[in-house]
Amino acid sequence: MGLLCSKNRHYTEADAEENSQAAEIERRIEQETKAEKHIQKLLVLGAGESGKSTIFKQIKLLFQTGFDDAELRSYISVIHANIYQTIKILYDGSKEFAQNDADSSKYVLSSENKVIGEKLSEIGSQLDYPCLNRELAHEIETLWKDSAIQETYVRGNELQVPDCAHYFMENLQRLSDANYIPTKEDVLYARVRTTGVVEIQFSPVGKNKKSGEVYRLFDVGGQRNERRKWIHLFEGVTAVIFCAAISDYDQIEDEQKNRMMESKELFDWVLKQPCFEKTSFMLFLNKFDIFETKVLKVPLNVCEWFKDYQPVSTGKQEIEHAYEFVKKKFEELYFQSTAPDRVDRVFKIYRTTALDQKLVKKTFKLVDETLRRRNLFEAGLL
Repeated sequence: MGLLCSKNRHYTEADAEENSQAAEIERRIEQETKAEKHIQKLLVLGAGESGKSTIFKQIKLLFQTGFDDAELRSYISVIHANIYQTIKILYDGSKEFAQNDADSSKYVLSSENKVIGEKLSEIGSQLDYPCLNRELAHEIETLWKDSAIQETYVRGNELQVPDCAHYFMENLQRLSDANYIPTKEDVLYARVRTTGVVEIQFSPVGKNKKSGEVYRLFDVGGQRNERRKWIHLFEGVTAVIFCAAISDYDQIEDEQKNRMMESKELFDWVLKQPCFEKTSFMLFLNKFDIFETKVLKVPLNVCEWFKDYQPVSTGKQEIEHAYEFVKKKFEELYFQSTAPDRVDRVFKIYRTTALDQKLVKKTFKLVDETLRRRNLFEAGLL
């Protein structure tokens, strides 16, 4: 009898401990589930070269701890690759224009620079690029300053010359230093194709202030034909941040497609996805800094979508007129592509320059305010 009581007591204590552990696990799961419910999920989308990954990097710099030394160093090879790829595009482009353009003579390089160009073009074709040293940087700088390459650069929109070209070419000596460590600005200019899903968690008011929302921002890579495979995985996201580079109205993408038309088609497709029927849309009309310079030189109506555009003025007035025209086109597309049962979802448009940290910070504060108001409205508190 005493032995039986002893065994029962032993089992009771073991069961109690096991039940206690199970209860603790359940409590943690419940806490994490509740915490997860309070995290607002944002998905960044956009066509190639729209600046969405630069926006992502700015958020990391603004609302997280930024990039540590190891992360900064990891961009050295990326930046060097960007330089080799850029000079190859320009050299190969100058050869093409020299052969086929009516005014071909201005695209012909000097004999000495042709030799340098062939060498650098070969390097740019490799899968593994050499570390940029002073000697190679000097050769790249010599080629960059050749009038034929500068004439080719003017027609960069026909060759997919990256926006980082001028910045990196003007900083070659610093970037080729043996002890070079990228700056935050270098990292923002660096171009690297996003693969898979990258995410960060942040709060626009700072992690020490409890009043702000917590956001999880997703940047998704992948080719056009891959989109249908993963888009449904983001059902239930709070908002889609769609980046459209408004300066790309004259840029030619792969298969000779206008980049602005690519943005238009992607935006239209995303708006119609069933998984986003209750999702807010934040449209970032990005690269305004390039747009305001370009639109005074290159007519907006070179883009098929903007063929009905008519300039009305010059200078700042014309820039604003052109911007409002593009903004209205996207607004019209939004309402044309939005089903009647989805008209109550939030839609906001922001003018952005991804490289401008102050502007990105201000924009995200506005996005935060908009989404917080929406949450209060849905909770019946507004």
